Amino acid sequence: MLNLPNLLTLFRIALVPVLVIVYFLEIPHRETVLAGIFLLAAMTDWLDGFLARRLGAVSDLGAFLDPVADKLIVACALVLLASDPDMLERVIHPAVFSVAVCVIIGREIAISALREWMSELGSRGLVSVSLLGKLKTVFQMVSIVLLLYAEPVNGIPVFRIGEIVFYVTALLTLWSMWVYLQSALPILARGTVVDQDSGQAIEEHAQKKE
Repeated sequence: MLNLPNLLTLFRIALVPVLVIVYFLEIPHRETVLAGIFLLAAMTDWLDGFLARRLGAVSDLGAFLDPVADKLIVACALVLLASDPDMLERVIHPAVFSVAVCVIIGREIAISALREWMSELGSRGLVSVSLLGKLKTVFQMVSIVLLLYAEPVNGIPVFRIGEIVFYVTALLTLWSMWVYLQSALPILARGTVVDQDSGQAIEEHAQKKE
């Protein structure tokens, strides 16, 4: 169902190739445009969720598209930054920055896989978005906007602040992943799935008889 929240999510996905193209263009105020594109994507991320709840327009399509759009725009921005030689010359150390990028992208892949697995086990709610995950997202969006803008403002080292916030984001990423894994491991160890028709739990592994 293509309601307004879902259209905003599709718009955010459409911004991904725009971000990539602009990144390689030599245009006036390029950094400002890049930061503006990513900031617009971040704002639509909040707005589509707000409208979905306010209008009662929550849908399965939106639940699928929203995290996909988030991961696409973030992963593309980080790959662009990590593959830019000029940007890597400005960071504290290229290896540290690259590791942080790998941590953030790797966490998104791991948690997405975990949620899919937990969904099959009928316990997806245990790895739903937490307050820590939302905090990580805020730090992540802010850091990427600052890194894309990169230029000082009234003597304020915007790029360096963005880099520091980015490393904090990587630490929050590891912390939130650990919290998710702690919640999920007992269910995964028990190995139960839920029959989607009857709603009853079915043991995946035969339990030992006492």
